[in-house]
Order: sequence, then structure tokens, then C-alpha cells
Amino acid sequence: MKRKHRSYTPAAPLEAPAHKLGAVGRVVSGVIGELVKNRTLYMMCIPAIVLFILVNYLPLFGLILPFKDFSFAEGIVGSPWAEPLFANFEYFFRSGVAWRVTRNTFLYNLAFIVIGTIVAVSLAIMLNEMKTKVFVKITQASFLLPFFISWIVGGMLLRALLAYDYGVFNQVLARFGHNPLDWYGTPEAWPAILVVADSWREGGYRTVLYLAALAGIDPQLYEVAEMDGASRWRQIRSITVPLLTPTISILALLEVGRIMNADFGKFYALVGENSRIFPTADVIDTYVFRTLRNVGDIGMAAAPAMYQSVIGFVLVMLVNWYMRRKFPQGSLF
Repeated sequence: MKRKHRSYTPAAPLEAPAHKLGAVGRVVSGVIGELVKNRTLYMMCIPAIVLFILVNYLPLFGLILPFKDFSFAEGIVGSPWAEPLFANFEYFFRSGVAWRVTRNTFLYNLAFIVIGTIVAVSLAIMLNEMKTKVFVKITQASFLLPFFISWIVGGMLLRALLAYDYGVFNQVLARFGHNPLDWYGTPEAWPAILVVADSWREGGYRTVLYLAALAGIDPQLYEVAEMDGASRWRQIRSITVPLLTPTISILALLEVGRIMNADFGKFYALVGENSRIFPTADVIDTYVFRTLRNVGDIGMAAAPAMYQSVIGFVLVMLVNWYMRRKFPQGSLF
């Protein structure tokens, strides 16, 4: 008589009911499950994460420097605390230039964002409307070329254009019988000069980003609009610009994160140590550099840098809150 073989089914592992894990347990279980499921992708991210921590988070330890009477011999930890604690900030606010550099930093970056975005979006739409692909590629490459030129070279080119004795602009003015202009002694001219210089160098890079966004728009939308009799200008207003708005919002919000962080290389290469144009061309970054070089106190130089970071953080939170209310798809978080 044959015995019937019973199939053996292993018992399911004991798992705690979801309601017994608690909120923290469910979060931990979910994180572990995600790490195990996509372990290969996370292992590939480890070098970038480590580099990000070293470059962006490890230096945060230096946030105590503005409150220290720093001494090279005693180091950051061993240096005594400033007396009073906010003495380094008092030095900055009583220097007489705090409002000037704050105003210049904010307004310049705001102008760079607004005018740079308008220029880049306009160029991207014009290139997107062109049908000759060879011309578009050549034009796009020529727009992008200045982005790979350092600001040091840009400063030399600007001096070749604006120098009093040999500048190209003054040579042209002399040909028409006008007296040369002292560009490097006219503070009122530098807001326009710096905005044009920024658009010249950064405009091509921004244009490429918006061209990539335009490439993702469904061509059938334009075909349907054309069948309905919409002109090309109407298609741009009703299709291109609205679909490009989320990208514009996100890129603008990312730039707002640096609205109080003036590019030191840009301003120092273009302005240098020319104190005659400091009223309209001096920013927080160049002021910090001069303070560290002239005074030699790291704590005094770190105080305006921390003030700069706090203002920038507050502005990012406010702008993101506004974007989330008005354009939910255009906010970062």
C-alpha cells in the first residue's frame, strides 16, 4: 500500500501586524525595504553623498566663527568667545557699508534673475521657432561659448572695451568727435554694465535649459492650434509660455537660493579694487574679502557671511511659500 506524500509548505515568517509596529517602526521598515530593493542604485550614490557631506555640511561647523575672537594658535574650538557675543556683527553694522553692500547684493542678483530669465526664455523661443536646424545649432553653440570663459578673461575683455585711453567705446566716441568717458569713475553706469556682462556670459547656458524644456512639449498641441486658426504668436502665448512656466518657476527659485550670494569672481574680476565705483558695485562677498585681507580677523569676516546666509535662507522659504500657493507645480517643496 502506497503512502500519499504530503506537500510541505514552509510556514510564513512571523510579521508583526502593521498597527503594532507604530509610526516609527513603519518608517524604519519602509526605509530598510527601500534600501534593500534599490541597493545597487544607492551604492552608486555613495561617492556623491560623501562628497556632498564633506563640501556642504562639514564646513557648517565654522558657523561658530562669527561668535568667536578667533586665534590661529588656539583654533576654532579653543578660541575664546567674543565679548560681547555679537561684537563681530556690531563691527559690520557700524562700518557704514552694511546697508550699501546688502542693497547692492540683493538688487544685482534680482536683476540677474529677472533680466537673465527674460533674455534666456526669449532666445529659447526664437531658436525653437526657427526651422533651419544647422543655423539653430551654430547659434546655440555661439550663445553657449561665453559660459566657458572665466570671469578673469571677461574682466580683461571689459577693460579693453571701457578703458579710458585705449577702450574700444572711447575710440568710437573720439571718431565721432565726442570726449572719452571715464567708465571706471562713473558709479551710475555700472549697474547696467554688470547686468549686461552677466547676461552675456550666463544667457547661453540658461537658453539651453529652456530649449530642453521646449523640446518636451507635444507638437500635436501646435498642430491642433494651427487647425483652429491660431497664429504663431498666439500659439506662443497660449501654449509655449504656459507650459514653460513651471520650468521658469523652478529655475528662478533655485537662483533665488543664491540671491544673497554674489559671485565673488564676477564682481572682483570686473570691478577689482576700484573704490570709485564701490557705491554701486560693492557687494557682501567683496566686502568680506577686503575685511579679511585688511583686518586679518576671521571672526569679523565671517559675521557678514553668516548674515548673508541667513537672509538668503529666509528669502528662499518666503519665495517657495509664495510659489506653492500660486504655482503648485513650480515649488521645490
